Amino acid sequence: MALELVTIPCLSDNYAFLLHDDESGATALVDIPEAAPILAVADARDWAITEVWITHHHADHVQGLPEVLTAHGAVVRGGAADAHRLPPLDHAHAGEETFEFAGHTVRVIDVPGHTTGHIAYHVAAAGVVFTADSLMALGCGRLFEGTAEQMWASLQRLMALPSETTVCSGHEYTASNAKFALTIDPDNSDLISRSMAIDAARAAGEATVPSTLALEMATNPFLRASDPNIRARLGMTDASDVQVFAEIRARKDAF
Repeated sequence: MALELVTIPCLSDNYAFLLHDDESGATALVDIPEAAPILAVADARDWAITEVWITHHHADHVQGLPEVLTAHGAVVRGGAADAHRLPPLDHAHAGEETFEFAGHTVRVIDVPGHTTGHIAYHVAAAGVVFTADSLMALGCGRLFEGTAEQMWASLQRLMALPSETTVCSGHEYTASNAKFALTIDPDNSDLISRSMAIDAARAAGEATVPSTLALEMATNPFLRASDPNIRARLGMTDASDVQVFAEIRARKDAF
C-alpha cells in the first residue's frame, strides 16, 4: 500500500507534513511549526505520530515539538551537525545516511545554505523529498548562515533526484517568488503559466505546496543558472553557474 502524504498549513505561512504507512500504522511528522493543527489532523485520522523528522533549527520548524511529544511518544530525528542547537534527538543523522521507516528507506541529504546544518529527507518509495527552506516552491532559502557555493551544491544534489519527485517545502512564499522569477526569466512560457495558476490557487485559498522537481527545474530561477537566456539577461554569459546563482540570490534579497 502506498504511503499517504498530508500537507498541514501552520502559523501564517509554514507547512508541516505527515507521511503515513497504513499497513504498519507508522506516521512521520516533518517539522513542527506549531502543534495544534498537526495534532488536529492526526486525531481526525486516528494516526499515532511515531517519528518526527526535523530539517533545521529555526524556531518556526521546531517550536511545536514539546506539545506533540506530550501527545505522541515519537522518536525524534535531525541533523548531526545541528544536534547542539536542535531539541534533544533520539537519532542524529549525517548526510547520505539512510534509515528505515515502516520498511521504507529514507535518505538524508545535506543541504546547507539557508543554515549550515540543514538536511532534507528523500523517501523514494513515496516519491517525495522534504526540503523545508533549501529548495522551495519557485525559490530557495535566504542564505542566513551558508554561502552561495554551499546552497548551489545543495540544489544540485536535489536536482539529481528523479524529476517526478514531489517537493515538500516549508513555506507558502510561492506567489511572491513567482513575481520575482518573472523579472529574471520573463519569456519562460512554463513560468508564465505557473504564475497564473499560482494566482488562481491563492485566490481560491489553496496551497501551492507541494510542487514537483520537474516543475521547479522548468520554472525556478534558482535552479536555472545555466540557462543561456537568464545568463544573457543578467549580463553573465561567461560566468560560472554558482556566480549566476549568487547574483539571482542577491537580486531576490533586494526584491
